[in-house]
Amino acid sequence: MSLETLARSDVVTASPDSSIRDVAAMMDEEMVGSVVVTEGDEPVGIVTDRDLALAVLVDGDDPESTTVQDVMSGTVHTIGVDAGFYDATERMNERNVRRLPVVDDDGLLVGIITLDDLSELLADEQSELVGVIREQRAPY
Repeated sequence: MSLETLARSDVVTASPDSSIRDVAAMMDEEMVGSVVVTEGDEPVGIVTDRDLALAVLVDGDDPESTTVQDVMSGTVHTIGVDAGFYDATERMNERNVRRLPVVDDDGLLVGIITLDDLSELLADEQSELVGVIREQRAPY
C-alpha cells in the first residue's frame, strides 16, 4: 500500500520565523505532537512538542522571542509519496524518527506519516486477520 493512500494530507505547518509560543498554541489547537517547518511548500525542518518543552523548561528560552528555526530539527527526513508501508517503517528505523513528511517528486510537502499511523494500520490488519482465522477455524 503506497503512502499516497496512507499518509495524512492535513499537515500542520509553520514558517521558520514563527515563535515557539505560536507553534505550541497551534499544536494544542490542532491536537498534534509535531509541526513541519516549511519554506513555501518545501519541508525544511520539523519541531516536536518535546523540542518545545526542552527549549523552554531546560534551556530557559523565551517562548515569545525564540523562533521555530532556533529549536527545530534541521535535518528533516522525508519520504516519497510513491513509497510503501515497509519503506516508511524502514526509513523511520534507519533515521531513528517517528514522523516522516511525505513529498512529491518535486520535494513539495503533500502529507505526513507517523509511527502511530503505521501502528494503527498494523493493528487494524491484525484484527482483520483474526476475523478470518475465527471464521475458518475448525470447531475442535
